[in-house]
Amino acid sequence: MTTNPQPLPGRPRDPQKDVDVLRATRELLVEVGYQGATIAAIARRSGVGAPTIYRRWPRREALIEDAAFGKAEPGVVPEATGDLREDFRAWSSIFLHQFANPVSRAAIPGLLLAYQYEGDLHSRLVNRSEHDVRVLMRNLVRGYLPQMPAETVTSRSDAAFDFLVATTAIRALTVGLTEHDAFCDQTATALTALAYSTWKPSGD
Repeated sequence: MTTNPQPLPGRPRDPQKDVDVLRATRELLVEVGYQGATIAAIARRSGVGAPTIYRRWPRREALIEDAAFGKAEPGVVPEATGDLREDFRAWSSIFLHQFANPVSRAAIPGLLLAYQYEGDLHSRLVNRSEHDVRVLMRNLVRGYLPQMPAETVTSRSDAAFDFLVATTAIRALTVGLTEHDAFCDQTATALTALAYSTWKPSGD
């Protein structure tokens, strides 16, 4: 009696190659910009062959996206201070610094251009890994407005989140961290006004 031979397991993926490729991509984005961060250049810098890179990232854009943004870490969002405006100011500073990072500033315009005719990819880039952070903002606003209906909290906090992302991204990509304090103050004031708006509990 014979048995069919079992297939030999493939060689395990080397995680260090991922680290090396992502590091090389970030370095090239800063040094030579989006256009210069080609797969060939990344392969030379990282010491990882182009075929290996393409097996991990079928598209150059996907590699640059991962190098620039990775996965959002909601833990970086500060805890509530008891003053909503101060909380919004802290959020504004964090978002501005993230977008003003040299890697992000090099990657975002090129990725938006590359994805402009690919709706799904464009939306994914714009909304990348934001869900958990958006929920944290909802929880933040709800803590200051416990009497507000849940659907109103969601609407207000989502509007504030969208405003925060848009304003900090544009600011970071155009002028970076110039006049950081004044910008964060103004943004926090606008977000606070948006959150509170004109809603009042029934009976007031």
